[in-house]
Amino acid sequence: MLAHDAILRAPMCRLGACFTGEVLTRLDFLPIETPLSGQRDTRARQLSRELDAYWRNPAHAFTLLYTLSGTPFQLRVWHALMAIPHGRPTTYGALAKQLGTAARAVGQACGSNPLPILIPCHRVVAASGLGGFMHASSGTPLDVKTWLLAHERHPD
Repeated sequence: MLAHDAILRAPMCRLGACFTGEVLTRLDFLPIETPLSGQRDTRARQLSRELDAYWRNPAHAFTLLYTLSGTPFQLRVWHALMAIPHGRPTTYGALAKQLGTAARAVGQACGSNPLPILIPCHRVVAASGLGGFMHASSGTPLDVKTWLLAHERHPD
């Protein structure tokens, strides 16, 4: 199991954060029963503040330092994801057409996204239905995707 530098609260689960120095490198959805971090360092407190801002307002623009590590193709897809406005999901096919590639390849890159929420892979859905999330086609990952899409469509 991956050792997280911090475990933070989210409305639908826990989030495990990994940092390299001051830079966020990974954010994982974890089961809601995962124990939260006790004492949080400066990095985790900043991430927590940024996430709280997003939970209040899905239009929140993250300012925290992060880095993406992936193949050139994955990086291309992940950068395209950042241009998708909250509350306005697109389809795997539409994003694939924009990038000149196949929908399945876009789906694989979305599933490998190391920084969900910050890089909003949840905003990409199937032509008919929800599609997958985190390389899963059912279960908890799709519950998380459904929650995120609803949150961005109807913020509390």
